[in-house]
Amino acid sequence: MNHESVEKNIGLMGVLIALVIAIGGLVEIVPLYFQGAGTHPAPGIKPYPALNLAGRDVYIREGCYVCHSQMIRPFRSETERYGPYSLAGESVYDHPFQFGSKRTGPDLARVGGRYSDDWHRVHLLNPRDVVPESNMPRFPWLEDAVLDGPLVAKKMEALRKVGVPYTDADIAGAAEAVAGKTELDALVAYLQGLGTNARPGT
Repeated sequence: MNHESVEKNIGLMGVLIALVIAIGGLVEIVPLYFQGAGTHPAPGIKPYPALNLAGRDVYIREGCYVCHSQMIRPFRSETERYGPYSLAGESVYDHPFQFGSKRTGPDLARVGGRYSDDWHRVHLLNPRDVVPESNMPRFPWLEDAVLDGPLVAKKMEALRKVGVPYTDADIAGAAEAVAGKTELDALVAYLQGLGTNARPGT
């Protein structure tokens, strides 16, 4: 079979392209299932508490991942600025993961504890109050939106079905854990937890 005959037969070319992609995908994906580092949680990594989980959903809904990655690459320039590089085991309970690639704003993989809760609140309500040159949009509506406790519990039940080890007690206590909390409270809790469960290299 020569190259010209493949190019002239679109059906054959389609089958061969699919075969090459399938083989390439298997070579990339299958080994990950046999490496514990990619399928087992890193030391200290636990499922998100109810409030943090709600905050993560707000983070995704508001498109924060569009400008902020959560993956520190193993390069000196990155580790000096953001901290130890990210490990696959840190994200095993993230569905979907928030690695990202675009950095209009800084990486947030290890932002937890770097700023106070009040700083995060002000920054989310009007970023230019704390970072004058920021081009991040304001999120004032988060301050008034109250969390739906039963919905958070349902999300935890759904995550348990895909392998996140939430207990019956976690799910039963979810509504109480977020009672009276706003989406702003939840998002701040999520951000303050990022990178605090495990600090590789420390």
